[in-house]
Amino acid sequence: MTTESAPSTGDTQSWGELLAATVPMVRTLNLEFTETTAERAVLSLPDQSAFHNHVGGPHAGAMFTLAESASGAIVLAAFGDQLSRAVPLAVSAEIAYRKLAMGPVTATAELGRPAAEVVAELDAGGRPEFPVRVVITREDGETTGEMSIIWTLRPKD
Repeated sequence: MTTESAPSTGDTQSWGELLAATVPMVRTLNLEFTETTAERAVLSLPDQSAFHNHVGGPHAGAMFTLAESASGAIVLAAFGDQLSRAVPLAVSAEIAYRKLAMGPVTATAELGRPAAEVVAELDAGGRPEFPVRVVITREDGETTGEMSIIWTLRPKD
């Protein structure tokens, strides 16, 4: 099942399609968008030998990109209506690899702060920062990695 909110720009392109169209690494890794809403983003990295590491699983860099892309998808879905006045930017990221990843992996991202609170800070003239938490799992449901990314909405001049 695929669920995606359409961008608020009024066109019919989904946030996943928009991200794939504007971020070349999303296309390079053939990331698949399962769900992209303001509450949750779920992306998958298919098992592709071109992106394997020395033990035959997805390379750490590919897993990082998967998780970072999931975080970007939820940021776009949650704050897409703010793009005319603010630019979303990743400030920092930390990833922990928990277990060996083999086969396809899935990243699930969730905002760590209510979107309304972030927008209220932007409305008050601030440059809000907010965390996005991402969990990477194997097909069997085991967690293989966790990422925390701090994002900001930088007001446009």
